[in-house]
Amino acid sequence: MNPRIAVTGIGMVTALGFGAEGNWAALAAGRSGIRRITRFDVTGMRATIAGCVDLPGDQPGVPLSVAVRAQLLGEAAIAEALGQAGLSAPFDGPLCIGMPPVEIEWPERGRFGAATYAELIEKTTGVTTLYEEFLFGGASTRIAERFGTKGVPQTVTTACASGASAIQLALEAIRRGETKMAIAAGAEASLQPETLIRFGLLQALSTRNDAPEAASRPFSLTRDGFVMADGAGALILEDEAHARARGATILGYVLGAGEAADTFHRTRSTPDGSAIIRCMQRALDDAGLSPAEIGYVNAHGTSTPENDKMEAMAVRALFGDAPPPVGSTKSMIGHTLSAAGAIEAAICLLALRHQILPPTINQDDVDPELGVDTIPVARPHAFRAALSNSFGFGGQNVAVVLGAA
Repeated sequence: MNPRIAVTGIGMVTALGFGAEGNWAALAAGRSGIRRITRFDVTGMRATIAGCVDLPGDQPGVPLSVAVRAQLLGEAAIAEALGQAGLSAPFDGPLCIGMPPVEIEWPERGRFGAATYAELIEKTTGVTTLYEEFLFGGASTRIAERFGTKGVPQTVTTACASGASAIQLALEAIRRGETKMAIAAGAEASLQPETLIRFGLLQALSTRNDAPEAASRPFSLTRDGFVMADGAGALILEDEAHARARGATILGYVLGAGEAADTFHRTRSTPDGSAIIRCMQRALDDAGLSPAEIGYVNAHGTSTPENDKMEAMAVRALFGDAPPPVGSTKSMIGHTLSAAGAIEAAICLLALRHQILPPTINQDDVDPELGVDTIPVARPHAFRAALSNSFGFGGQNVAVVLGAA
C-alpha cells in the first residue's frame, strides 16, 4: 500500500507578488497581475502585456537572462516552502523541478554583438560562463547546490505540464521508498522578445493590449489567446509518517497524478478530448477517488478558444451532467508555462485550506456552450479534494489530485 504523501511547505511567486499567502489573498480578491511589459521594448509586437515579475537585477532594456531569472524565481519559491516546512539546507531529499528549455536567444546575441548564430559561436567560444548559464539543467543544478538536495536534480520539461510532471516525479520517488521527502517545483522566465514573437506568430497570445487586466479571460466568448507570465511554485512533499514524526504541520496531500500523451497536433488536442479525459481519469484512479469526490477543478484554462472548449467538453464527459466548479486562475496571473502545474497545485491546496474557490475573472460574457460553472466570483465551498489540470504543447498532459489536511 502506498504511503500518503503530505505537503508541509508551499512557496509561490507570480505577477501578484512574492509569497504564497499574499498571492492567495490577491487571488481570492480577484485581482489581476497582468500589465504592460516594461522590461524590454515591445514596439511593433502583437502582444505587449504579460504577468511580469521584475527582479532586482533587471535593468530597463537589459533584463536578466531567462536562465538566471528562472533560477532566482525557483530559489525564492523553494526557500519559502522550506521555511514553512521548518526545514533548511542541506535538504535530505531530491529536487524535482520543471524548467523552461532555455537557449541562447536574441538578448544574449546582442550582448556579444553577434548578428548571426555563426558569429555568436565565434565570439563566445571559450566563454564557459555563458555555456554554464544556458546549459539545460544548469539552473536546477545551481538551485540544488544552494539547498543541498540529494542526488542529481531531476529536471523535466514537458511544456506547460512541467510543474505537474515535477510533482509526479516527487510523488513516485517517495512512494517507491527512495526518499522520505522531496522538493517538487516549477519555475518559468521565458518572457523575453524572441519567445513573445514566436507565440505571437502562432496566434496563441491575447492582443487585448489596451486593457491588460481584462486580457486573460478563460471560458469567455471573447477569449482570444493566453497571456505569458513569469512565476514559480514549490511544494515540500513528505511521507506522512515522516512528517508527523518530526512534528511538521500538514497543509494538505498530493493524492495522485496521471498523465496521457496526445499526438494529434503540436498545439491542439484530439477533437474528441480522449487524451485529456484519460489523463484526468488516471489521476483519479491513482488517488483512489471517484469523479463525484472532486469538489473543484483548477483548469488548464489558458483563454485560447480551442483549449477552453476542449477542456470543458472533457470535464463534462468525465464528470457527467453535474461537473464540479471549474476555474482558471490564469485569468489573474497569466500562463506561467513550465511553472503552471506547480503554482496551480499550490493554489488548489490553499483553496482546500481556506475552503474558498478562487474566481475566474473577466467573466462578463461566459461562453454558454461550455456548460460548466466557471466561478465568476470567489465563494465559500466545502470540499475535500481538487483536480489540477496541466496540458502542454505537444500533447503532454498531466493532472494532479490534491486533498485537504
